[in-house]
Amino acid sequence: MWQQGFVLAVLLGIVISLIATRVKPSFIFAGAAFVAFLAGRIELGDVATNFTNSSLLTLVLLILASSALEKTRLVSWVSRSLSSGKLATVIAKLGLSTALLSSFTNNTAVVVALIGAIKRNQTHAPSKLLIPLSYAAILGGTLTLIGTSTNLIINSFVEDAGLPSLGFFTPTAIGLVVLVAGLLILIPLSYFLPSNDQLQEEELPYFLEAIVEPNSHLVGNSISDNKLRDLRKLFLAEVIRDGEVMPSVEPDFVLQANDRLLFCGDIESVTTLQEIQGLRLFGQHHLNGQSLVEVVVSSSASLCSKTLKSSEFRERFDAVVVAIRRGHERLRGGLGNIELNAGDTLVLVPGKRFEQERQTQSKEFVLVNALDSSARLDSRKSRIVLLGFISVIVAALLGEFPLIKGLSLFLLASLFSGVVQLGELRRRFPVDIVVIVGSALSIAQLMLSSGLSASLGNVFIETFNGWGAFGAMVATYFFTLILTELVTNNAAAALAFPLGYSMALGYGVDPMPFIMAVLFGASASFVSPYGYQTNLLVYSLGQYTLADYMRVGLPVSLVYSLLVLALIPRFFPF
Repeated sequence: MWQQGFVLAVLLGIVISLIATRVKPSFIFAGAAFVAFLAGRIELGDVATNFTNSSLLTLVLLILASSALEKTRLVSWVSRSLSSGKLATVIAKLGLSTALLSSFTNNTAVVVALIGAIKRNQTHAPSKLLIPLSYAAILGGTLTLIGTSTNLIINSFVEDAGLPSLGFFTPTAIGLVVLVAGLLILIPLSYFLPSNDQLQEEELPYFLEAIVEPNSHLVGNSISDNKLRDLRKLFLAEVIRDGEVMPSVEPDFVLQANDRLLFCGDIESVTTLQEIQGLRLFGQHHLNGQSLVEVVVSSSASLCSKTLKSSEFRERFDAVVVAIRRGHERLRGGLGNIELNAGDTLVLVPGKRFEQERQTQSKEFVLVNALDSSARLDSRKSRIVLLGFISVIVAALLGEFPLIKGLSLFLLASLFSGVVQLGELRRRFPVDIVVIVGSALSIAQLMLSSGLSASLGNVFIETFNGWGAFGAMVATYFFTLILTELVTNNAAAALAFPLGYSMALGYGVDPMPFIMAVLFGASASFVSPYGYQTNLLVYSLGQYTLADYMRVGLPVSLVYSLLVLALIPRFFPF
């Protein structure tokens, strides 16, 4: 009995710490597992086994593989689909494309990749689209086993309990219904979101250059017709034609082949210009999926008072400058003709030699920062990457090749081909998720082995006496949902699974309805920005308040919950 008391104290410590403190969940779960290990309740070998769980390793590989997918032209296609249409049409296109992408790769990674496209869209304020983006990714994540980290974490618990692994499409039928219903209600609700778009021209410090290609559809059309005056976060400052600078560019100014367009923009503008067909960004032929790097010119640099051309920048550093920033000063003239000053910030596309010789660059650059933004892959590499990833998924579905092996090969091929760099993978590695899942599996085992989960299950069974297994399943769902909103989805799944599983055993019924209740309950975070990673990602970017989430999220959560609870017993009988 004292063993159950110890485990219960550990659980209460986890829940109270998650709700009442700002300590990271990964630290809390790791601390709880360490306390159990010191108390002799968990063996070191079991802990090691939990941290190498196959579902957890698959999740890690999916998150790392997404760094290659984000660089493909697929994201550009989604970005172009958001460039026109009424808000309802844009939400529908965004919702369907996001849900589809989220069903086959981690939904948090999809949101990270598409945030840039949302910020670059030229039609609607980002705050009208970011919450719908997050909700669509959550709904899309319920379509397949690999759609969200929570599904794979729950599958870890399923396998650890000695049950057959969940199938790739196990949650798909219910997921499709809630996706369609969720989008239908999300479209009208999006009109109630705020229009937070307080962008000022002085907030666009980078200076960029693009050339109108000779066979471009832009040739012969005005600035206005080509919609180059309506670009958000990208201001057309001047045009250079045959060496002559034209600083006052009127909307009816007609473009000609080889005109050089000079823009003021933010870091996302590098990708925006790559996505405008008919424009060739300065240094475009050197861009093929590299992570961008930001450097600050040192006061002792030999580059000072020299232009990029005269300093032979590319030859010396094996890097191409695609943007320059000098405080909030408006730079003029072509990018290659600007005399560099100490303190200038340069955005670079680095080559291999630049990465290898960073130690020798201290005289030239005060600061070298890797940026989250990356250049897009060219069309050929994009097709190869997408085809490779699709092949991995199809081979796994057909049972020809395990998903974990296929993703490992895909990731190695991406590394050796230069699509991703080791530094990117180090930054992307999901340390927090690994720690939470590995520790949570140990705590779940402790709950089951000590008999605590069975005791708690009996308490729930007595509490819902007369409601039967269905009532217990509903209680499991709402218990998971509330934990998800209060703490995080992964922590909620870790705490709710042992309870739901024990109640299924107590009633002597198939545990699948309870497993599905935990799976869908852990993805039911719509009324709080804190319960789900995707909600938190868009919270500050959209300048939202908690009331914005409540206004849109409550109706979505209500419809989602009613459908899930009605459909689980139909597809997974007790």
